[in-house]
Amino acid sequence: MKQQVIIFSGRASRYLSEKIAKEYGQKLGDSEILEFSDGEMLPVLSQNVRGADVFIVQSTFAPAGNILELLLMIDAVKRASARRIITVIPYFGYARQDRKDRPRVSIGSKLIADLLTTAGVSRVITMDLHADQIQGFFNIPVDHVYSSRIFLSYLRANFDTGNIIFASPDAGGTRRANTYAKALGTGFVICYKQRNKPNEIGSIQLIGDVEGKDVILLDDIIDTGNTICKAAQIIKENGAKSVRAMITHPLLTGNAYQNVQSSVLEELIVTDTIPLKKQSDKITVLSTAETLAEVIKRVEQNASISDLYNL
Repeated sequence: MKQQVIIFSGRASRYLSEKIAKEYGQKLGDSEILEFSDGEMLPVLSQNVRGADVFIVQSTFAPAGNILELLLMIDAVKRASARRIITVIPYFGYARQDRKDRPRVSIGSKLIADLLTTAGVSRVITMDLHADQIQGFFNIPVDHVYSSRIFLSYLRANFDTGNIIFASPDAGGTRRANTYAKALGTGFVICYKQRNKPNEIGSIQLIGDVEGKDVILLDDIIDTGNTICKAAQIIKENGAKSVRAMITHPLLTGNAYQNVQSSVLEELIVTDTIPLKKQSDKITVLSTAETLAEVIKRVEQNASISDLYNL
């Protein structure tokens, strides 16, 4: 007998969950979040989930209540006797806290992994983790999907890829830039940055030649936009024909929209793992729904997802 599949959504990602469910071929599960006057949340499932494979879609960007809402939904589904609980977390928040890089700090991503596991999650599906090693923080399966297929399809359909060169805004993104460069048979350059403190850049230096090239800056997160915009400025000053940025998770906090709008960037290409706070003629949003729905199908069919990484 075919296993029943139910897809629920947290409030923060309902815009994306509806698209995922449509791509999967069914409607979202019927649920709601009740709130007491003090803000306390109470998830209510309005349909039977006993024995079902339940997928809960929720990105865990700020505010922190999005994480708590996800945990409460997991608990509600577990207590309703679901067979398996799989969380689909397009953007895994607190992933920038993946190690102790100074004394007396938390490793937030490990804490979130422990909370999800303790709540009752059987499996996690996520996209473009800030640090790959976060998969090892879980003692359950993690399907770590990459947005590169989505971005490369967009580039191949809209640009002359023969003149493209990729750029990493910091040394930590070298592997990502190299992967994209190999996929298109081109090269990449590196922007070496030094930070004064989080979200504040001290200096950036360009390593490599961009003269006459259409440069694509790559990163997993854009927060304030300071790094990307400064890197784009330096690349342009070094003779690039054009500069664009492709970034998976558009946090876009503080003056980010203003920074992007006034920068030399011709286009900021992002995905819908996080909803935009406002629209901009410089920002293009690509959907992750088809990819995530395909992963859900393969998880349910016990099929391999490794070919999704083939660029």
